[in-house]
Amino acid sequence: MRWYAGADHAGFELKDALVAELRELGDEVEDLGTNSSDSVDYPDFGADVARKVAADPDSKGLLVCGTGIGISIAANKIPG
Repeated sequence: MRWYAGADHAGFELKDALVAELRELGDEVEDLGTNSSDSVDYPDFGADVARKVAADPDSKGLLVCGTGIGISIAANKIPG
């Protein structure tokens, strides 16, 4: 399985743990960031993951943020 992963600054630690677990299970994961607790513009990460998934229909997306709401709204604005 191919995954694209992204997170905001509040969710990056959980994203990193989930990415590690997916890789341990043998899945291919492209981590699109963020990779620190420094404040970021989370819609960029949500949109990046959504664009990758839309372009690769056999893939899955993993998005993590502090509330789970903002990043999903950003991702859902991407067609496909």
